[in-house]
Amino acid sequence: MELAIVVAVVVVALVFDYTNGFHDAANAIATSVSTRALTPRVALALAAVMNFVGAFLGQKVAKTVSEVITFPSEMLETNASHALVVVMAGLIGAITWNMITWYYGLPSSSSHALIGGLVGAALAAGVTVSWDTVMDKVVIPMLISPLFAFGVGFMVMLAIMWIFRRVNPHKANRGFKLAQTASAAAMALGHGLQDAQKTMGVIFLALLAGGYVGANEDLPLWVIFAAAFAISAGTWAGGWRIMRTLGRRIIHLDPARGFAAETVAASVLYTTAYAFEAPISTTHTITSAVMGVGATKRFSAVRWGVARSIVVAWVSTFPAAGAVAAFVYVVCRYVFQLP
Repeated sequence: MELAIVVAVVVVALVFDYTNGFHDAANAIATSVSTRALTPRVALALAAVMNFVGAFLGQKVAKTVSEVITFPSEMLETNASHALVVVMAGLIGAITWNMITWYYGLPSSSSHALIGGLVGAALAAGVTVSWDTVMDKVVIPMLISPLFAFGVGFMVMLAIMWIFRRVNPHKANRGFKLAQTASAAAMALGHGLQDAQKTMGVIFLALLAGGYVGANEDLPLWVIFAAAFAISAGTWAGGWRIMRTLGRRIIHLDPARGFAAETVAASVLYTTAYAFEAPISTTHTITSAVMGVGATKRFSAVRWGVARSIVVAWVSTFPAAGAVAAFVYVVCRYVFQLP
């Protein structure tokens, strides 16, 4: 029974990873496609490959995710199935919120949906939540990273405008279209580094609950490969609804602004993954960077009404995914007659 639930949790985690891929595909390629630096299919292929590669570049974020909740030792010793159901409920809560926001074209955070789902299920089950980890590695970076990306995006774009002020605009645009291939690849690599690891952390949590790994062991290679493949496949499937929001509805981007937004967002992703081990939202980061570079035209050029609806989706993600996960846990507890 426990092995069957472990397998089910792994499968659901990979489904989440897949939805993460197509939900967040727009993060890496929307700006490049909207500026016509890359065609949609070329951009998706580039993003899929770089997502796959990025998943192999670290395990620190996965470690942080696996430490968000801690199962009591007596639960693991006497009823590991109960712990696995908690993880399953958290995943279903995250997937549900991903699908809702994808349907409405809102670039919400898959990362915060996942962590919100785990926390919601844990609270419903009476499992310990590491609030220090949630605050230090999730909530504080969630608030700071978008503000940082907006501010740096604004300043980087001002610097680009000053440096290239005497260059022929058509020549500059051609150069920045070429440069966007590199910046889009860097953004996709950062997305794989950040988001694939979150799924790895959940799978590790399930294996830990089932007694298949120890708390201090490294991630098994098959976990890394499976998560990398799932997010890459999801990226290839594409996320056209969200791409329209990021690439066009917030502000009309030119190649220079697209390059600046992608470069800033990728830099933030690498820094938080390696320096702070924080599972930040790639969605929040690139969206804020887009708004920051767009504001250099004039503040009225940014469609703040669209930005407001995105912020509402950001703020509601954590509690909404948590509420769905808690409901799923209560249903599962009744169905499986858990203590």
